[in-house]
Amino acid sequence: CGGTKQSPINVDTAQAIFSPDLRPIQLSGYSLPANEQLRLKNNGHTVVLDLPESLALTGGYAQQYRAAQLHLHWGSPSGPGSEHTINGRRFAAEIHVVHYNTKYDSFTEAMVHPDGLAVLGAFLEVGHGENQYYHEILKHLLEIQEVGQETLVPGFNIAGLLPANLKLYFHYNGSLTTPPCYQTVKWTIFNQTMLLSHHQMSLLVSTLRSPEDDLLQNNYRPVQNLHGRRVLASFQTTPSVKHSPG
Repeated sequence: CGGTKQSPINVDTAQAIFSPDLRPIQLSGYSLPANEQLRLKNNGHTVVLDLPESLALTGGYAQQYRAAQLHLHWGSPSGPGSEHTINGRRFAAEIHVVHYNTKYDSFTEAMVHPDGLAVLGAFLEVGHGENQYYHEILKHLLEIQEVGQETLVPGFNIAGLLPANLKLYFHYNGSLTTPPCYQTVKWTIFNQTMLLSHHQMSLLVSTLRSPEDDLLQNNYRPVQNLHGRRVLASFQTTPSVKHSPG
């Protein structure tokens, strides 16, 4: 997993370059009927929800991408576990929604090409109320505690797992954060965080087991060197200096 375009990274908002060309991310087909069953699995590294190819990115990227799966990264009861950090700050957890370029026949084919993958990332934090969208996943975790176990989840509005504001985000070229770490991911990291209840977050960090039969915790990769990569922002990250009298 060497290379100069590895993920995750620390986003230094003072260094991020405002790009007016970054259009709002547009999601298509993300609201699924309850009769569409989705596979939820403990793969030993994380919890993965398989997504139907009817989910797509139709705006914000120059090319069309269709969804493959989503998964989460988290810490432990004693500390946060997002993969990306903002100005050195790590959040409680992070969701990744993985898509592949429609010009390729499959995720496996796409992931080796430079324009192959697009991943949407959002940070999760503890707030007050229960998050109804995350509840649709978290309520099934007890069914897949052991590695390799899977269950079926009724379809729901997957867009609810992501921020309402899809206009504000950071963008950079990076990699998958698990082996084979292919450097083929166009990353979108949303600026708005998602809130889960304290109970929901503790369920996430203390339910699944690892291949060693320990609790699956701290399943995030440390931040990687930028090696001169530019991080773009769809919005002005530094307030413009205004000179006022006195």
